[in-house]
Amino acid sequence: MPRCNLHHMGRSATTFADEADAGWRAAASSLTRAPEHASLAASLHRLADVRLAAGGGATGTAYGIQRVREDGPATATVRMPARIGHNPAVSTGESFAAHLRRPRGKGYTPEDALTGAAGGAACGDVVRVSVALERDSPQARIADAGFDAEGCGALIAAGSATVALTRGRPLLEAARIGAGEIAQELGGLSPAKLHAAELACDALHRALGHAAGRAQLQDDRDRTVVAMSGGVDSAVAAILTARQGADPVAVTLELWADPENDAQRSCCSAASVRHARALAHRLGLPHLSIDMREQFRAGVVDPWLAGHAAGRTPYPCALCNGRVRLDGMLDLASRLGSPTLVTGHYARVWGGDGEGGVDERVAPDGRTVGGAPGPLLRVAADRGKDQSYALAALPRASLERMRFPLGGVSKERVREIARGEGLAVARRPDSQDLCFLAGTSKAAFLEKHGGIAERPGAIVGADGRLLGEHRGAYRFTVGQRRGLGLGAAEPLYVLSVDTDANRVVVGSREQMRSDRVAIEQAVLHRDGGCVDSVKVNYRGARRACTLDGTAGEGRHERLTALLADPAERTAAGQLACLYSGELIVGHGTIA
Repeated sequence: MPRCNLHHMGRSATTFADEADAGWRAAASSLTRAPEHASLAASLHRLADVRLAAGGGATGTAYGIQRVREDGPATATVRMPARIGHNPAVSTGESFAAHLRRPRGKGYTPEDALTGAAGGAACGDVVRVSVALERDSPQARIADAGFDAEGCGALIAAGSATVALTRGRPLLEAARIGAGEIAQELGGLSPAKLHAAELACDALHRALGHAAGRAQLQDDRDRTVVAMSGGVDSAVAAILTARQGADPVAVTLELWADPENDAQRSCCSAASVRHARALAHRLGLPHLSIDMREQFRAGVVDPWLAGHAAGRTPYPCALCNGRVRLDGMLDLASRLGSPTLVTGHYARVWGGDGEGGVDERVAPDGRTVGGAPGPLLRVAADRGKDQSYALAALPRASLERMRFPLGGVSKERVREIARGEGLAVARRPDSQDLCFLAGTSKAAFLEKHGGIAERPGAIVGADGRLLGEHRGAYRFTVGQRRGLGLGAAEPLYVLSVDTDANRVVVGSREQMRSDRVAIEQAVLHRDGGCVDSVKVNYRGARRACTLDGTAGEGRHERLTALLADPAERTAAGQLACLYSGELIVGHGTIA
């Protein structure tokens, strides 16, 4: 390892600055490979950036390498401007030209870099930003960065500004950089050129997301990861978390990308990620975006497609929350040194650290639930907005680390808080669609992504009498009433779907009713004797029930809930959520 002083490299400080284009990257990169020299390497990078911003010259003298030793330990103190990558000697009018004339890090990819790309759609501009982390840094400091771009001059300048702003910053500080900061570094951009800053910002944050997956920050009990969708609920969850004295870090997952989707109505598209980032920065929070499209496709979309192909109607939110999205965020929280994850769900936690000090064997209403210790989900105070059903499949180990600050707050109060903070999302309507179906139809999605094409078949009554035809049994779900295309004296409902025979059976409402619910792949967090109700779809009401026979805490291949009053059957594949009073004590899949 060469000693880290400028004279040892065969140059005086001033000559090194003048010849930086030829030699500074190799020298600084060699320093980066040794953790003890990484900070100095970052200073060398920034020194050359300052020189380039000034248009060349003896920057070593102008900005003051105060001490350079030819023997002994490597030492160099570089007096830098107040903001990384910004030279106060360069006027606003010169900044854009300086970055365009001598772009920092153009065509350069650091060793062990993580790269993010953006663009290539409407305008054809593409930019790639690469960052390399300082090895074993407790703050995951960005030791080096580079970029490449294909497109207009504004994009090249924006890529250069992004590199200048990023080098030497800790990961979570770099996560505060937005398109506005990039434009400011360039001395301001016209509306026509602002797109370049947005693309560079997108590429940077994709790279930072990859870097976060490799980082391991020092543990910080005050740091809290907040899942931010860009809507009012997650924004207020972040606000309330900060008011409690925590240090929030906003995180958004990109889960799905399809040009046929309505990006504005989907909570997990690239457009939504950009909106969430802007909102986080508006709140003064660092923001990381994580690409989990492959995991989402494999863990949520593919099972949903397979379920429909088999005549079932899976509930994808349970798969997403229980296996993909929140697990991914909890893993990221661990990497960021955060013990907890906050979401904007309307739900509460009983026991554990969520409501510390309570007797977990006794429910909020005083009834005994018994069983092994551990937290349980509790319905939200605002019953009309309760989302505990969608979280029912969360493993208890995950639930231990979850916090739901909106669990005791009404929706109107949430919007009031957002209005008080001057947030435009206070007026944003709630999302109603499955995120991957936003702007498209279920039939079109099944055909495009599942290869399930139209296949005409028969609609028959419960007695087998032919009543009509359909374009594919997979289009129907048990309990469906609308869209059957049948004329009848009384309303007809789908009783069953047989995709092998491509047949749909319909009948009266009375024929739809049943006094039991068969549940498979069930999990009980408490003894089954405490179960007093079951919920079988997100918007449905809870139904009074008991479990047939005895069932202890743990996993069960099959359970049967006996309803106090017969109710309409629910499609196979939906989630069955088991309650004891306000507490969720188990869940499974409707058989």
